Amino acid sequence: MESLSPLFIGALIGLLIGVLLTLFGGGGSVVATPLLIYAAGVRDPHVAIGTSAAAVAVNALIGLSRQARAGQVKWPCAIVFGISGLAGSMSGAHLAKQVDGHALLGWFALAMGLVGAAMLFPQRRPGDPTVHLTPPLILKLAPLGLLTGLAAGFFGIGGGFLIVPGLMAATGMTLSHAAASSLVSVALFGAATSASYAASGLVDWPMFAALVAGGGVGVLAGAPLAQKIAAHADLGRRMFALMVIAAAAYVGAKTLGVA
Repeated sequence: MESLSPLFIGALIGLLIGVLLTLFGGGGSVVATPLLIYAAGVRDPHVAIGTSAAAVAVNALIGLSRQARAGQVKWPCAIVFGISGLAGSMSGAHLAKQVDGHALLGWFALAMGLVGAAMLFPQRRPGDPTVHLTPPLILKLAPLGLLTGLAAGFFGIGGGFLIVPGLMAATGMTLSHAAASSLVSVALFGAATSASYAASGLVDWPMFAALVAGGGVGVLAGAPLAQKIAAHADLGRRMFALMVIAAAAYVGAKTLGVA
C-alpha cells in the first residue's frame, strides 16, 4: 500500500468505519486508529486517535439519520445514556493526552483485545421492542453512560461495543434498537473526544475529510449488506471479533517491539 496516497488509504479506512457502524453499531475507531498509524502513515498516536474520533462522530451521525428514519432509535434512553457519558468522555480524553503515545498504544491494544473477546460471547435474548424510559431505568443508564464515556474518551473510541451491551443490560431493549440507539452516544462521545484533541492541535484535518468521505459511502453500502447477512449475524460478529483480537495482538507486539 506504499504506492497509494495516504488520503486514499484514509478514504478506504473510512469506508470500513461506515460499514462497521452500520452493521454492528460500533467497531469503527477500534480498527481505524491502528490502520491510520500502520497503513496511512499517521505517526503520532494522539493524532490518529483524535482524527479517527472526529470521523467516527460524523459517520455515526450519518448512520443515525438513517436509523432514525427507520424508527429504530429509542430516543429517550439514548439521550440519557449519551448525555451522562459526555463528561466522562471529555475527562477520559484529557487523561489520555497526558499519557505517552507509545504507552497509550499499549493500552489501546488491551482495549481492542477486550472488545474482541466480548464480541465472541453469544448475544442475549431478543429483548423487548416496546421498552420506554422510566425513573428506575434512568438510575441504571446514567452511571453506565458515565463509565462508558470515560472509557471511550481515554481510548479514543466511539464506544459502540460498550454502549450496545450497556443499553441492552440497562433497559432490556432489542439488539437492533440498541445498535441504532448507540449511535447517539457514539456521535456525542466522538465529538467530545475529538474536540479535546483538536483544541490541542491533534487532529489531521485532510485525513479527517478522507475518512468522512469514505465513511459516507460505507454507511450507504452497509445498509443493504446488513439485511443480507442478518441471518448470519452471529457468525459475522465472531469473524470480526477474531479480526479485532488479531489486530490487538499486532498492535501489542509492535508496542512491545517484538514485531
